[in-house]
Amino acid sequence: MRTVGVVVNPIAGMGGRVGLKGTDGNVEAARERGAEPRAPQRARKALEALAAAGSEVNLLAYGDPMGASEARAAGFDPDIVGEPAGEADAADTKAAVRAFREQGVDLVLFVGGDGTAVDVAEEIRDTPMLGVPAGVKVYSAVFAVSPAAAGRIAATFERTEESEVNDIDEAAYREGEVRAELKAVVTVPADEERQASKSVPGGSIEGLAEGFAEDVRGDVTYVLGPGSTVGAIKRELGFEGSPLGVDVFRNGEVLVRDGSESEIRAALGEENVVVVSPIGGQGFVFGRGNDQISPAVLRESEVEIVASRAKIGTTGTLRVDTGDADLDDDLRGWWRVRVGRYETRLVEMV
Repeated sequence: MRTVGVVVNPIAGMGGRVGLKGTDGNVEAARERGAEPRAPQRARKALEALAAAGSEVNLLAYGDPMGASEARAAGFDPDIVGEPAGEADAADTKAAVRAFREQGVDLVLFVGGDGTAVDVAEEIRDTPMLGVPAGVKVYSAVFAVSPAAAGRIAATFERTEESEVNDIDEAAYREGEVRAELKAVVTVPADEERQASKSVPGGSIEGLAEGFAEDVRGDVTYVLGPGSTVGAIKRELGFEGSPLGVDVFRNGEVLVRDGSESEIRAALGEENVVVVSPIGGQGFVFGRGNDQISPAVLRESEVEIVASRAKIGTTGTLRVDTGDADLDDDLRGWWRVRVGRYETRLVEMV
């Protein structure tokens, strides 16, 4: 029988939909903007997949709001190893990991983002860990590609390997600068459905941006995602966009700069195009760093994917994790990705 300990950071990812690019130190601001918890639902999806995998699992959990209810909702009768002292925080996450380790678990399954991964890594020692992606920033290579994949991996993995935990400075991130730092090297399950660390693509994208700008139509609303590739398009359209945020452009005018989901939806027109570039090395098009482009926005829009040849060459397949399983299924398949002024390349979304 495999023993798994699960701990949920209940506030992870709350800043994404409302445009805060992270929740560390911004919980109240996120709530004031109408943010709702994201992590509990993703925890339940992972645990349902764990239960459905067919393996015999003894589940340990931390008290509410850090996993107990989600475990029960997924059909488990978990052993509760502790309770948060107050409102759940990093100290409680670390306490949960210590308790799991003392119980000799085979895996710590945590739900959160890179900040949560750092907290777990500080206490994990040699015990394997695996992340259920629920944060705004998910740069580390310790996460599964989706909640369901995390559950399957937790139930079935046979081998482990070492991988990196990275985190970035959220204050700098909100100002448009990525300062990533290696925080730990930990043991993780070896599986092809575990994501890679974020990498930075190379190569010129000037021709791509120029070609895209030539094709822009005045009656179309363009929702322009984050990143350097789409940033080049924004500059070619005549404005300096928010490097790590989402901007909305129509008829030569910036309608929304660094917008939240609600601001983006309010700016949509009759015809809308979401423009995004995959994260190099990971291949994620949605669900990593652009949660403002929500399922509701996507259902009212077409999607155009752009990337340099170098990025596509190193990324391979594309991935999607919007939080809406039906929409993810609709998005999967072969996509024509713009890689130059006129050139496109067929790439599969899996």
